[in-house]
Amino acid sequence: MVLLLVASLGGMSGFNVLLSVVPLYVAAGGEGGVGAGLTTGVMMLSTVLTELAVPRLLDRFGSRALVAAGLVLLGVPAALLALSPSLPWTLAVCLARGAGLGIVVVAGTTLAAQLAPPGRRSESLGLYGVAIGVPPVVALPLGVSLSDSLGFAPVFLGTAALTLAALAAVPGLPGRAEAPGAPDGPAAPAPAPGGGVLGGLKVPALARPTLILAAGTLVAGVLVTFLPLALIDADGHLVAVALLTQAATAPVARWCAGWYGDRFGSGRLLVPAVCAGAAGTAALAFPGAPWGVLVGMALFGAGYGVLQNVTLTVMFERVPRAAFGRVSALWNLAFDAGMGVGAVGFGVLIGWTGYSTGFALTAALLLAAVVPAWLDTRAGDRGPRPARHVSNPRSAAR
Repeated sequence: MVLLLVASLGGMSGFNVLLSVVPLYVAAGGEGGVGAGLTTGVMMLSTVLTELAVPRLLDRFGSRALVAAGLVLLGVPAALLALSPSLPWTLAVCLARGAGLGIVVVAGTTLAAQLAPPGRRSESLGLYGVAIGVPPVVALPLGVSLSDSLGFAPVFLGTAALTLAALAAVPGLPGRAEAPGAPDGPAAPAPAPGGGVLGGLKVPALARPTLILAAGTLVAGVLVTFLPLALIDADGHLVAVALLTQAATAPVARWCAGWYGDRFGSGRLLVPAVCAGAAGTAALAFPGAPWGVLVGMALFGAGYGVLQNVTLTVMFERVPRAAFGRVSALWNLAFDAGMGVGAVGFGVLIGWTGYSTGFALTAALLLAAVVPAWLDTRAGDRGPRPARHVSNPRSAAR
């Protein structure tokens, strides 16, 4: 588990350093908001397409080989960005990095669920969420700050080196053999055999949390791509602090939600999380008020972190262990598709509405997810209760 956290930390650091830098890089080259949005959108499209294939690749090659391949695809292309700021070249690099991201997150999420001790799956997923949530805390604002002070090329080369260094943790990861860990929880219907990753969308118990997560990540894709551009005339430190605020609150909220979920049930957190995220996004409709921006990013980060843990936990609870790979792929597919659609769609939208109205409409879209969240909470209340928290996993195993 420790080696998994190290590998995930390195991969997600390499991803997040450039998440806001690449749109700025393209915008500085004269491509405007549409070009900036395309960089995130194309990377997320590549990620989504790769995620559909990862469960089969896991069965064939095992976790160790796949995580190594994902880190290489995230690291090496980052250095190639320094060769040219042209949009076609940048989009080609984003395609490769998107494939690497898709491999790392699906394989990592599957392993995190398999390695969880009995009665602690939600909390273990929360710990994994912290490992992949810490990089945005440092990397998102640091990438913007360093690109401003040092230029783009050093940031690209440093990101490549940081990502590839995580390969040192890969030899200790499980191979093809399934990792021991928590037993199956009470299972709702799993995706139909042979239905592939998208077969899970036919099952309401999986479709609802997938839709809720996609709404949250759509907003996240908008914020990380366009908040630096919306605040370009503000205090130079405001963007970095705002991104830091959101990135810091999300992993803390994700871990807290995991601790709560193992003890009292995760599903009841869905509606409050959606409401908090929508309220925080609505506050960004007034970018002229710095404190409003910071409070809004904190609220969104808290709601977003809870949504990530809760949706992932309840989806694993509702399927047998054999379907963990497909559920991990479905969850990550919703995560990355939401970010990509948000980035591209908002890039088109602001041409008609401007940033303030665009943020308000984005908040309304997230608030609409309260309906499936409420329905899922009601369905969960009628379903099996979560497993009792076990303080001593060894005793539980015996």
